Amino acid sequence: MSPCTWGLWRSAIHTLKTFSRASPSARGLCIPTRAVCDAETIFALSSGHGRCGVAVVRVSGPASSMVLRNMAGLTQALPPPRTALLRRISDPQSKELLDRGLVLWFKGPHSFTGEDSAEFHIHGGPAVITAVLQALGSLEGVRPAEAGEFTRRAFHAGKLGLTEVEGLGDLIHAETEAQRRQALRQMDGELGRLYQDWSYRLKRCLAHVEAFIDFSEDELIEDGVLNQVDSSVRQLETEIERHLKDERRGERLRTGVQVVIAGATNAGKSSLLNTLCQRPAAIVSPIAGTTRDIVETSLDIGGFPVLLSDTAGLRDSSDSVEREGVRRARQRVEQADLTLVVVDSTQLPPDPQLVPAFLQEYLSTVLPSPEAGMKAASDRVLLVLNKSDLVPEEQRERTEGELREITGLPPACFLSCYTSTGLEDFLTVLQSRVKTLCGDPLSGAPSLTQARHRAHLQQSVAALNQYHQYRDQDLALAAEGVRLALTHLGRITGRVGAEEILDIIFRDFCIGK
Repeated sequence: MSPCTWGLWRSAIHTLKTFSRASPSARGLCIPTRAVCDAETIFALSSGHGRCGVAVVRVSGPASSMVLRNMAGLTQALPPPRTALLRRISDPQSKELLDRGLVLWFKGPHSFTGEDSAEFHIHGGPAVITAVLQALGSLEGVRPAEAGEFTRRAFHAGKLGLTEVEGLGDLIHAETEAQRRQALRQMDGELGRLYQDWSYRLKRCLAHVEAFIDFSEDELIEDGVLNQVDSSVRQLETEIERHLKDERRGERLRTGVQVVIAGATNAGKSSLLNTLCQRPAAIVSPIAGTTRDIVETSLDIGGFPVLLSDTAGLRDSSDSVEREGVRRARQRVEQADLTLVVVDSTQLPPDPQLVPAFLQEYLSTVLPSPEAGMKAASDRVLLVLNKSDLVPEEQRERTEGELREITGLPPACFLSCYTSTGLEDFLTVLQSRVKTLCGDPLSGAPSLTQARHRAHLQQSVAALNQYHQYRDQDLALAAEGVRLALTHLGRITGRVGAEEILDIIFRDFCIGK
């Protein structure tokens, strides 16, 4: 064994001894929950509520085989694992027939939770479901599951990593095609594998630094070990920072693109909202100031999620209620991913050459100053020239030609919410902007999808900066920076101190998932 290898081996033993003396949370171990420790058997309706053709009731835990025997009248051997068997399902107490359906047996650890599990595929009427659930609740040692408890057990059994669990949660809540694709990619483990690769490389860096600290004076460490660590840390830092510079595409796709309709009173903002929703979501009237509060609705635009907000018309007012509406409107514009600035086309100057200056001035009254020009230039604004049916065709065409030649203004679309003229072209532009904001969930490296991922990665970068800061002053403090970076990465994947964030993640799951 070479001196370098022997030094690293001794350092590893020293680290393990220190690690074993630490508390479970300090060692980064996931502490099982009460349900996992007690190994209780749980059950829940795993399919959707309400009338349906087939409902699925899931059971998991050590008493699953007993449940299956009692409910399905299996006096001999259990059915082969993952094989559907048609059985009469009866109340174990009264022996009353509840339904005829399929039963399936999953022998642990080859199940979703890693435990013995069973499923009852029954008819989806409310009375049948209620009767089966009540019968399960009457069995000793069996209780209803808490929200997300099946997935929590899968996590503790090592069936899913924490990022995969979050991907599963996103898949359950996905409402658009792009959300489904991103959730499936994360549930497949691609994001978790990226973070685990970074963790593995950081562990190597930490081992080399600690070995240098312990054994460099004995000349057991090869020259250049710290230089290799320096290079690896810089490379990791670059990769994490590049990952962070995604303009929140993954988070935006997960939660929805914030699209805000803004503009002066009576420009047709509420009409635009109703046109896009294809329903009367907002009150429309010729009276200026009709909309005073935020009106929100969710849309699927080209497979991408959009949260569309109609806002109060922007103007000075002596009415305290309207002033509050205007304040909220401006606040919402500041938070928007994309702002649809609605302009009354009849108010445009008749001379097309004067239109660009008019629109620039109009934008300055709608967008936050001094960010108006910056937002307009960053493709975060679309100009909607509404009421185009009231503008002479010749004037409209000349204005469109003038705007095509002008730079420094956001794209402008003529539209009539009354006749729907120009709606298709506007939707094409809008979809293109939304897609740009979200990105393609299937291309490139996996995207950040959670705010907590971003926070821990930012803290990892800060910790790696600590390594560079103390590298030539105090190598022990520099090593602590690498250790902190590793800890924050572990908190994302669930490898280090995950217990304090589990409740936040699992509480949004459905009962029975």
